[in-house]
Formats: sequence, C-alpha cells, structure tokens
Amino acid sequence: MTTPPPALLIAGHGTRDEAGAEAFRDFVRELGRRHPELPVAGGFIELSPPPLGEAVTELVERGVRRFAAVPLMLVSAGHAKGDIPAALSREKERHPGISYTYGRPLGPHPALLQVLERRLAEALGTGGRAPEDLADVTVLLVGRGSTDPDANAEVYKAARLLWEGRGYAGVETAFVSLAAPDVPSGLDRCVRLGAKRIVVLPYFLFTGILPERVRHQTEGWAAAHPEVEVRSADVIGPEPELLDLVMERYEEAVKGDLRMNCDSCVYRIALPGFEDKVGTPQQPHFHPDDEGHHHDGHHHHGHAHSHAH
Repeated sequence: MTTPPPALLIAGHGTRDEAGAEAFRDFVRELGRRHPELPVAGGFIELSPPPLGEAVTELVERGVRRFAAVPLMLVSAGHAKGDIPAALSREKERHPGISYTYGRPLGPHPALLQVLERRLAEALGTGGRAPEDLADVTVLLVGRGSTDPDANAEVYKAARLLWEGRGYAGVETAFVSLAAPDVPSGLDRCVRLGAKRIVVLPYFLFTGILPERVRHQTEGWAAAHPEVEVRSADVIGPEPELLDLVMERYEEAVKGDLRMNCDSCVYRIALPGFEDKVGTPQQPHFHPDDEGHHHDGHHHHGHAHSHAH
C-alpha cells in the first residue's frame, strides 16, 4: 500500500472584505477540484472565516496525518515568518501525530510577473500596441506594506523584475499601509521622474479592502492632477498561473527542496531579454590579483547556481 501524498493546506492572510475572503475560499475549492488525488483545505490567520485551525481539523477528520502548508502570500512578512508557523505548531499540539512541512511565499515568480504584465496591458488597452509605446509608461507597483523591511524589499525586487526586459519607462514602488512611500507620494515621485502615463498596479492576489484603497487613492490623486494620464490595473486574481504556482510550492515543500530563490535567476528561468543565459555553465570570476589562475573555464566556483539541486 502506498503512502498517500501529504494534504495541501493553504494559509491566507484574512481580510475584512467578504468578496476577498470568498475569492480565497473559491480558489481553495478550485485547487481541490483540479487535484482530486489530494486532500486540500485552506484557512485564514485572522479577520475572516475559516481560521487555519478549522482547516487542519477538517483534514484530520478526513484521516490526514501529513500536511504541506503553503502560504498564499506574495511576500514573507510577519504572517508567513511567524504567525503561520506558530499556528501550525499549535495544531501539532492539538492533534498529536500530525506532521507538516512548510512552503515558501509565492512571489516574485516569473509566472506571476507574466500575469502582472497582462494586467498592465489590459489597463492600457494595448491589444496590438507597438513596444515603443510602452517606453512612455511608468508603472507604480503598490504592495501591501509591512513593518518588516525584508517584506518591503521583496516588493522592490518584484518591481525590478517586472521592469527588466519589458520596455516600460520605469517601475516605481509604493505601499498602501505601514510603509512609505504611500500611493500619493509614489505618484508624485513618478511625475518628478518625468512620467507621461502612469499605471498603478496593485501587488495583491485578490480583491479586498487594501486594493480598493489603492484604487480610491489613485482616483483621488488623478482628479487633482488632470494633466497626467493615470490608470488603475486589476489585482492578480485566481489565474491558472497562480493555481500552478501553488502546486509548485507544494511539491517543493513535500520534497523538502526549499532553497535559495532560484525563481528569478537568469541561469534557471528565461527572463525577458536574458533567455540565452539559461543553463549556461558558471565561470569563475578572477580578480586581477588572484595567484596562478588559469583561464581554462573548467573551475566551477561555489556560486549557488552551479549546485545540483
């Protein structure tokens, strides 16, 4: 008899917005439909039902003993770093005999950057628009915002990766709560940088209070600056890319293959404009002062990308 695969437990932030909470619950149901071979359940850390503990209980009642938990979050802030692991260890005490592995947050994965690019095209109405038209578009990527500097830095990383190789004038970053710059300051900054057309792009998975606030603040700023063309793009949403990515994070967690971030590495993933780098061998970098170096190209240095994963 083969051991059944670990159940997939999806952990969400929680939101006071009923539509946002329902979008999460729908997404979890859709994952379950797509993967009938897996027990799938999801719950929230705060603000909306069901709580994560209830999702665990539901799975335990179905006979599940092994879990892989995936945080349905774009960046690793206090929730992913502290609250979810704490909630899971509490569940372990409540249900002796269960074991779990914990996956990593979703972003800034190339598949999600692709969805963001699609959202920008929709906002611009760029059906068949020439690439040079993007050269006068400045994107303002707006993250949730956190008191965790590392989480905020991840949004900057996503912005940079979105900008690379796609031809926008620039991708600037702002936050809707807890971190500066806020949306109006971010828009001011775009203008100071000479922006002609701005698209405000919410870096959020589903609709909710905060993405709505981004839209309202954008509209308020635009009304006060009629000379600038400003558009609002949609959230990522329950796209096929997101469903596939959650399964990728599940597989990683199950295999215990949690490693440095290779998702956005040019040696592993075809990023726009760098496709020729994928799979190239890593050459050592010789400092002019290195003793006795040989340029025979056979020395692999200890760069993370040359390990066998």
